[in-house]
Amino acid sequence: MTDTDIERDFDPAYGRAVNIADGVARLTAQNPSPFTAHGTNGYLIGNKTLTIIDPGPDVEGHLDIWLKAIAGRRVDHIVLTHTHLDHTPMAHRLRTETGAPVVAFGPHCAARPLHDGETNPFAESSDTDLVPDRKIGDGERLVADGFVLQAVHTPGHTANHLAFALEGTPFLFSGDHVMGWSTTIVAPPDGSMGDYMASLEKLLARPETIYLPGHGAPVKSAHGFVRGIRSHRRMRERAIVERLNAGDETIAEMVKVVYRTTSPNLHGAAALSILAHLEALVERGAVETDGPPLAGGRYRLAG
Repeated sequence: MTDTDIERDFDPAYGRAVNIADGVARLTAQNPSPFTAHGTNGYLIGNKTLTIIDPGPDVEGHLDIWLKAIAGRRVDHIVLTHTHLDHTPMAHRLRTETGAPVVAFGPHCAARPLHDGETNPFAESSDTDLVPDRKIGDGERLVADGFVLQAVHTPGHTANHLAFALEGTPFLFSGDHVMGWSTTIVAPPDGSMGDYMASLEKLLARPETIYLPGHGAPVKSAHGFVRGIRSHRRMRERAIVERLNAGDETIAEMVKVVYRTTSPNLHGAAALSILAHLEALVERGAVETDGPPLAGGRYRLAG
């Protein structure tokens, strides 16, 4: 069965929690879209008491579904992988309902400052109002009901992105860093391709073999899947370098060739992906630029 088959057969089971393993259940919000697949996956960890991961959007009826799944149990933590609005609004509601603290790496922030004349294309998708009650950093642990979650800082999709390893199990809650249904959006200034690639290497060095993502079906044989993502990104980078060798200097020129089989309606998103790769190449000294892209900046191979 291919990854596409797995995603097609995935049942979001709207309205109820689905048991994955002892003390691990998934609850999928009914907010399907081209950016969220079937919807945002939230998770419940524990039996007698609970830790909740990514409770998702505040869509109609979703609070009642969460309260039914919680079933009167104490909630020790409400944990966020990152601060995009398809993951966080219900955290505000559940904090009020349960008294549990919201735990995250930190408030929303960009990977770099905006250039002059640049706008953040995902500004409206970010929960800039969320301030965690507790900040948690790389390697720190949360303990609840005998379960231990270890935070793994995985910047790239956002600067404050965390994955969470469930110690003593094969599971890692990968948020939007690794998803089976689609490649992750890495769009500056919120995202950083250099950080994203480094975070992939970080996960490859870890022992977890099953990823439970923020959207879509579980990712099994996770290391092989991550190596495939890495190869795809490296292939895209080589295609950009080839365009620079061919004399292209602007992102618009590169998009027309690198994404020639992609619908023109998606070329805006493609341009952001190319920008992310170019920024990583500039950071490594492989490419030079004479200014920010929206201010007429052009790119060339270094040396």
